[in-house]
Amino acid sequence: MPNITNYHQEITNRITPIVDKLINANSLYQVKLNRQEMIEMLVELFEQFSTEEMAAINDYEISRRIRKILTLEAVAGTLNDLTPEQIETFDAVVAGR
Repeated sequence: MPNITNYHQEITNRITPIVDKLINANSLYQVKLNRQEMIEMLVELFEQFSTEEMAAINDYEISRRIRKILTLEAVAGTLNDLTPEQIETFDAVVAGR
């Protein structure tokens, strides 16, 4: 098993170009997300997998997982940007009124 520093760098090297590509292709990500923070969070998340588990995840699948996480992160704070009136309207729509 590689040492932790090497494994951290391997994951960083694998994730960074994927994050860069996804952020560059999505204006919502560009506005809502901090690239470096997302890379750090994703590296920490993917470090929980063993080297064997990471090796078994193909590039398509890891890109798909990262895209879903970035979308969740980008949308999660959206309600915080609403005015009280917009929140009231949102609540009414959700309640089915």
